[in-house]
Amino acid sequence: MSDVEWRLRAPANLVSKKAVLLWTLRAVIFWVVVVGAQGVVLLVVDGVPGWVRGTAVGAGVVGVVHTLVMPRWRYRVHRWETTADAVFTRSGWVSQEWRLAPISRIQTVDTARGPLEQLLGLSTITVTTASAQGPLKVEGLDAGVAARVVGELAATTQVTPGDAT
Repeated sequence: MSDVEWRLRAPANLVSKKAVLLWTLRAVIFWVVVVGAQGVVLLVVDGVPGWVRGTAVGAGVVGVVHTLVMPRWRYRVHRWETTADAVFTRSGWVSQEWRLAPISRIQTVDTARGPLEQLLGLSTITVTTASAQGPLKVEGLDAGVAARVVGELAATTQVTPGDAT
């Protein structure tokens, strides 16, 4: 493989559009818990200082902005691609991570589906290598696409020489 092909580059594939809904639902759940806990304190405790009310309002505003902006921004950033030689990923939103894993270094390929992912028909692929950086993750793939990619990677790694270390 030439040096040009090994460069980190923008992977070609977007995640599923349903990932936006997944990330939105996760944000809503998080902020409902945070703001709800503050609301309970405000309702239950007598004589709460005004600054505590201010933090609850501030958390509510930050929560709304986060919930509206983050999922769409992440969708524009998140990319993935597999080739016969490597797996490429780009993830994040404020802080972005670009990763490349040579096929010969792959040790395991797994899928995971939490409750919200199951509800939306999505999966997360985890590609584990011997890297100290940890596994590569591709979150927000359609379950069928994820199953196909895992099968392809498993077949490719079986015929690729090397010991994945």
